[in-house]
Amino acid sequence: MTEQMRRYAVAGTGHRAQMYIDAALGDHAEVAELVAWCEPNPGRMDYYDEVVAAAGGTPPARYQPADLERMITEQRVDVVIVTGPDHTHADVVSRALLAGADVVVEKPLTIDAEGCRTIDDAVQRSGRKVIMTFNYRYSPRNSTLRQVIADGLIGEVTSVHFEWALDTVHGADYFRRWHREKDKSGGLLVHKSSHHFDLVNWWLDDAPRRVYARGGLKFYGDQGAGVADAPQPRPERGTTAPAGDRWALDLTKDVRLKRLYLDAEHHDGYRRDRDVFDAGITAEDTMAVLVDYERGALLTYSLIAYAPWEGYRVTVNGTRGRAELEVVERGSVEIDAQGDAVLDPSAVEAQDADELRPKGERLLVQQHWERAREVEIPMGVGSHGGGDAILLKDVFRGPDADPLGRPAGYPDGVRAVAVGIAANESIRTGAPVEIADLRLGSTTDR
Repeated sequence: MTEQMRRYAVAGTGHRAQMYIDAALGDHAEVAELVAWCEPNPGRMDYYDEVVAAAGGTPPARYQPADLERMITEQRVDVVIVTGPDHTHADVVSRALLAGADVVVEKPLTIDAEGCRTIDDAVQRSGRKVIMTFNYRYSPRNSTLRQVIADGLIGEVTSVHFEWALDTVHGADYFRRWHREKDKSGGLLVHKSSHHFDLVNWWLDDAPRRVYARGGLKFYGDQGAGVADAPQPRPERGTTAPAGDRWALDLTKDVRLKRLYLDAEHHDGYRRDRDVFDAGITAEDTMAVLVDYERGALLTYSLIAYAPWEGYRVTVNGTRGRAELEVVERGSVEIDAQGDAVLDPSAVEAQDADELRPKGERLLVQQHWERAREVEIPMGVGSHGGGDAILLKDVFRGPDADPLGRPAGYPDGVRAVAVGIAANESIRTGAPVEIADLRLGSTTDR
């Protein structure tokens, strides 16, 4: 494990930056120094300046995105943490690498084939390092399934079925934000599903080869099925919606969101609380994907963004048996006394101040000619199924030897978005897509 003090800049100071900023100021303060923000909105930098000051630190220097290279030089930046909107990743990541910094990038790596090629060129020219933060790999339930497969308990994997359900709080939120515009997020098949496709790539230790997909906007949007049960007329934004509109997000009810977005929107006009039943939404909310893998396994994958509960089910079939992982992250979305949508408070139970275990979490393994047995899942620490704390240690301190191969790099990031990029092209054309035909870059060769 490598531990040394390094100088960090954060590019993009919205919601996703908080985890890394808190880690640099807290558990990893002795190896991480925050020296710069790279962000076009001064209101968001103001918020995080206060976070830094409250932790006893000096607010970092401020730079605009156009000044990224100057920031790296002037502040002697070792690592740029990229947490801006997805469509900006390719430009920021490639420029940071070529300016001489390593990069830590939130998923997804980028949103399209051109972005992959841009980053690939910078990786090859610079020789610098790209770390992908796939925190779901670190969740004990997912790493336990990886161990089951690696140990050969179900033999050679022949097929995987993976169903992910986003509920009407979490799922709807993607259709309020910039994610609703597919040219900014790649749609949920890139933005959200890159987590899931990375899990399958990692579980199988294999690379996707061919993709066929279908999808559409079935529930949200002004023509979606959900609008029939929503109060009418629809508000332009959630913060000014009538009380009791369960589809609306009132930014004044969350101090952090208010500071980062509502109080900062006069700088750039970005609205975080758009109506989910607006016209003009271009991202799909209902998706089905079929993937062929290099060694012959098949993946069937589905994602919806309007389920009454949240979680996922994974079935892995092999030559010796079958593994089944079921995770209920939230059992329901309910309505409070004010008529607002709230998450089921019983969805998780605290074991102590830091450890959380979802109640609906179970991994079964059944070999041929035997009864099913439940495999124990260790406790996790932190969010994302107990994976964030371990991920952040690896990001800031360098990984220990890991037989599960959880730390992820640039090739893993490309293989994860490759499925979503190919799926988007398949939805557009109606035809299967060979990933090799996308020409995503030579550094992804296995």
